[in-house]
Formats: sequence, C-alpha cells, structure tokens
Amino acid sequence: MGFFNKGYHPPGTAPGTLVERPAETPSRVHISLIDYTADEFVERDLADAADCRPYLERQSITWIHVQGDVPADTLRSLGKLFKLHPLALEDVLNAGQRPKLDSYDDRDFIAVNLPEFSNGNVSVRQISLFFGQDHVISICNSANDPFEPVRRRLRASKGRFRNRGADYLLYTLLDVIIDAGFPMFETIGESLEDLETELLGDPDQETLGRIHHLKRELLLLRRSLWPQREVINALLREEHERINNETRLYLRDCYDHTVQIMDLLETYRDMTASMLDVYLSTISHRTNEVMRVLTIIATIFIPLTFIVGVYGMNFSHPTSPWAMPELHWYYGYPLIWLVMIAVVVGLLYFFRRRNWL
Repeated sequence: MGFFNKGYHPPGTAPGTLVERPAETPSRVHISLIDYTADEFVERDLADAADCRPYLERQSITWIHVQGDVPADTLRSLGKLFKLHPLALEDVLNAGQRPKLDSYDDRDFIAVNLPEFSNGNVSVRQISLFFGQDHVISICNSANDPFEPVRRRLRASKGRFRNRGADYLLYTLLDVIIDAGFPMFETIGESLEDLETELLGDPDQETLGRIHHLKRELLLLRRSLWPQREVINALLREEHERINNETRLYLRDCYDHTVQIMDLLETYRDMTASMLDVYLSTISHRTNEVMRVLTIIATIFIPLTFIVGVYGMNFSHPTSPWAMPELHWYYGYPLIWLVMIAVVVGLLYFFRRRNWL
C-alpha cells in the first residue's frame, strides 16, 4: 500500500468537478438493485442508474450498489436522480478519502475503508455510502463485492431484517466493512508468529526486510482505519432523525468492533517495533560471539607467534656467549613444539576457568 493513494484534481479545479482518471487495473461496472418490504423482495441488475426510478416511488427500502470503477457519467446520473451533492460525488470519484461523515439536506454521505490483506500486502478500498430515509446507495471501486453476505440475509429473511428501515441496512453494510478487519489481523498475527520464530532462530537480512514491510503496512492501516471509529461515534452521538434508537444499539456494537480492531492494530505495531529491537540484539549477540571466537584464536596465536619470531631470528656464532644455544640442540625443534603446545593447552585451560569458552 502506498503512502499516498488519494485521487485528486489539479490545483485550481472548481469544486465538485467530476473528471475520470484512468485506473491501473480497471474493473467492469456492475449496478444492482434490491428493493424490499416485510413481504416483498425484488433483486435485479440495472443497465443504467436511471432504471431504479420506479422503485423510488414505492413504500419500500431501496438499496442500490455500484461495483467497479464507476465512470463520471454514472455518478452524474445518480447525482441527478437522488439530488446528491457535487462535493460528495467528487469524493466518490477521487478515491482514497479519509473516513468521514458529511450530512447534507436529506441524506448523509459516509466514506469508509475496506481493508484487505493478501500475499503479505495490505490494500484499502474506499466504500462510499449515501443514506436517505428509505434508500441506501453503496459504491465500491473494487472488483470483489464485499456485500454478498448481506444479500443472502435479505433473500433468506422472513421479516426480521426486512421489517427494519434503511438505517438498519446502513448498519449492516458498515458492520461488514468494519468486521473485515478481524480476518485480516488474524492473518497478520500469523505472519508475526512466523517472524518471531525466525528471530529466535537464524534471522537474516530478509527477515529484517519483512519486519520493516509489516511495520510500514501497519502504519498505513492505522492512518486508514483509525478515523472510522470517529465516523461510527458521530452516527451514535449526533442527532440523526433517520437513525432510530434500536439501530443505535447495533451501531454501539459496531463501535466496539472498531475499538477492538484498533487495539489489535496498536498491539501489532508494538510487536513489530519490539521485533526490530530483538533483531538488532540478535545480530549484536551473533557479532559478539564471532568476535569472542576470533579474539580467543588471536590470543592463542600471539605467544606462538612470539616464540616463532624469536627463533626465526637465527642468531648463531660458534664463539659468542650471546648466540642462541637452542639452535644447535639435537632435540631443539621438537622441544619448541612441545612448548607451543603447552602454551595452547594452558591458555585453553585458563579460558575455560574464566568461562570465556
């Protein structure tokens, strides 16, 4: 995940301008509609956003979901049909917004982030929600639809889900988005366990790179997920006529989930920071071990080098009292070897007594 992944218009562009930017991996746009009451349920795909107009005149709850890289024309059509504010539409098109809640005349605009974790990489998809008295519009610029479980619940509902209003549908969508963080952090936790095992074994440069990568991903996740707690809290604390007291109880549970996710995130960030300390300590300990062995070897060979150096001078004179008499000894050479072996054994014994070995 990049440090800066927000879409934006060139400086000086008029507010509310809808200008498309080419996507790196464009996905096909799919518009679906679900219209339901306690007794009726309609689900269909739409060729154009304007095809949902007949359902808006019914006494029912209408959910319109746009999946994929939505073009500017589709946003304009939705904006004209539902009288959506141009600034909100601009935030939809320029994905990468900070999670937020903006209230307009007769509906709210909510931008939240859906986290995904695969192959050691984190990605965040913006989910845009428009919430009115009897309708919800959800827009996701991802190729994968995260709301299929909600559709299954609506299809199988015998009246419990369908008896509630659009505010409960909004809660259900927010709950799916926020709860997506739990399996992601479970995967991240498994990666941290693997890294801990490597750190206690034989860490290398690749281990350090994985720790830095995970630390960076957690930092970017914090930037993307932390404000979502403020969004849920705003729905709970502020006066919203379209949210009844019963739904507030469910939103309170949703808020608790955001707190749990942030606790997990902060815990994992602390763990990665401590892993860096453990890695540096392990490398330092390994370096000290190597230096200790090299120092012992050097210490052993210093006296041997001295002895060999002295007898390498080869001063010999038949009448000088200062010549080396050992040079003419019959057993001089093996005797010197015995002396050097005795020095090595003595030093090893000394190191062992001092617990240096």
